[in-house]
Amino acid sequence: MSWGTELWDQFDNLEKHTQWGIDILEKYIKFVKERTEIELSYAKQLRNLSKKYQPKKNSKEEEEYKYTACKAFLSTLNEMNDYAGQHEVISENMTSQITVDLMRYVQELKQERKSNFHDGRKAQQHIETCWKQLESSKRRFERDCKEADRAQQYFEKMDADINVTKADVEKARQQAQLRHQMAEDSKAEYSSILQRFNQEQWEYYHTHIPNIFQKIQEMEERRIVRIGESMKTYAEVDRQVIPIIGKCLDGIVKAAESIDQKNDSQLVVEAYKSGFEPPGDIEFEDYTQPMKRTVSENSLSSAKEGKPELKFGGKSRGKLWPFIKKNKLMSLLTSPHQPPPPPPASASPSAVPNGPQSPKQQKEPLSHRFNEFMTSKPKIHCFRSLKRGLSLKLGATPEDFSNLPPEQRRKKLQQKVDELNKEIQKETDQRDAITKMKDVYLKNPQMGDPASLDHKLAEATQNIEKLRLETQKFEAWLAEVEGRLPARSDQARRQSGLYDGQTHQTVTNCAQDRESSPDGSYTEEQSQESELKVLATDFDDEFDDEEPLPAIGTCKALYTFEGQNEGTISVVEGEMLSVIEEDKGDGWTRIRRNEDEEGYVPTSYVEVYLDKNAKGAKTYI
Repeated sequence: MSWGTELWDQFDNLEKHTQWGIDILEKYIKFVKERTEIELSYAKQLRNLSKKYQPKKNSKEEEEYKYTACKAFLSTLNEMNDYAGQHEVISENMTSQITVDLMRYVQELKQERKSNFHDGRKAQQHIETCWKQLESSKRRFERDCKEADRAQQYFEKMDADINVTKADVEKARQQAQLRHQMAEDSKAEYSSILQRFNQEQWEYYHTHIPNIFQKIQEMEERRIVRIGESMKTYAEVDRQVIPIIGKCLDGIVKAAESIDQKNDSQLVVEAYKSGFEPPGDIEFEDYTQPMKRTVSENSLSSAKEGKPELKFGGKSRGKLWPFIKKNKLMSLLTSPHQPPPPPPASASPSAVPNGPQSPKQQKEPLSHRFNEFMTSKPKIHCFRSLKRGLSLKLGATPEDFSNLPPEQRRKKLQQKVDELNKEIQKETDQRDAITKMKDVYLKNPQMGDPASLDHKLAEATQNIEKLRLETQKFEAWLAEVEGRLPARSDQARRQSGLYDGQTHQTVTNCAQDRESSPDGSYTEEQSQESELKVLATDFDDEFDDEEPLPAIGTCKALYTFEGQNEGTISVVEGEMLSVIEEDKGDGWTRIRRNEDEEGYVPTSYVEVYLDKNAKGAKTYI
């Protein structure tokens, strides 16, 4: 099968077909180029995705990757990064092995096609020129033959006419012979040109055109083979990275199989175990006793003296603190415990049916009892949250991590000991290096002065001694936590530097007992004033996120009141305020001003409008 013999008359169609073949090749090149761009974009997106979910250095996320599930996820991110690298390899190989190569080949193919069809057009023009010569010779021969025939007929006519002179006859005879000679010459020329044309035409259809078409056919077949090879390369480029991609996927599977739920559960225990015992049973509190006793100063004193062993920070009471609402506790702490003052003379309390009763008749408020209990002279046992409260107040963390639960404290102390040991090893190595250098200087004085290293050597030795003392201090705390040593005395704590710069003249030492506090920490006993401050601080920490009490109504100040006691608020006559807690029977009403200032005022000084009694406002006068 040859295009030269089979398609000898399809020059134009072959020209269109070969151009179509080049267009197909260029289209395939464009396809591969877009594929490489997609691979690059995909690889970039995979890398960005992997980077996005990588743990940030020195952040809380980095600590979370101690769990096996998080480690497996981190391995997955790393494998995806390698996976993205393989797609970059695909893009690079396709660009170098297919796109660049085919683009160069297309330019060569276009040049070869142009040369072949130029030769074909040249052969066509030559055969057309020969054909035109043949047609011209043929027409001239035909014309000469007709002229010779007419001249012969004219001669015969003149020769048969008796009236024509002999000279005219001779002239006609010579003209006829001339025409016959011209016809013979045209015939010979036409025959020669015809033979030459036939020879050219044979060579054109049997030699030139077949050769040209054969070259075009070979060119087209090479193009087809080349595009096939490119497709194989396209597949091989993908196939080459499959083993590495398979390894990446195997790595992800291996990471997933390494997840150990038991180990993660144990890590959670190690991270959050406090070391405390569960709370004991809640003691029954009999609220009928205050109702039975007579309200008087003597009875109140006897009641306080009758319960000297009551421990506000005891185990049973202390462990209930996390369940007490902040607003209720702060109400107990800040509500004024003295009876409210009577209103001005314009409105006597005795004239008002709802006015507060005298101190001897009214029910003693819980806040009154609580505040008197907190300010009474009997000794209050130590709170474990004292040191934490003072540290939070000063904005510092205790050096011995006593603000943490025992188990967490042990971990922190162990970590600190390990860090100090590393620092000691580092300083020791540095000291050894300086010592060796000094020995070299002693042996070879020209290399340096040995005395110049004495200062550095002394400094290194001093640093090592400081670090060892620090390590011993933390190891002692660690041994205490682990139960290897008895609890330290107050003198030992002062020697350790925990209470440097502090005076303890008003502080009574704790009797070795450690009480639970709301935040799970423990410390020694402090003064009563510090305890009250720490108590408020601890509860502020525990309930900072608690929503403020909602307003249950409004009130209007009937008289001006100067709030001079703690927990009270000053009001001006005629001022409108929000009520957040109505009178509990002690003669005080809790109000709020401007969403950030609140306190107690005498109920007889305000006119209260509760939301539940919107139709008829309840008035306390």
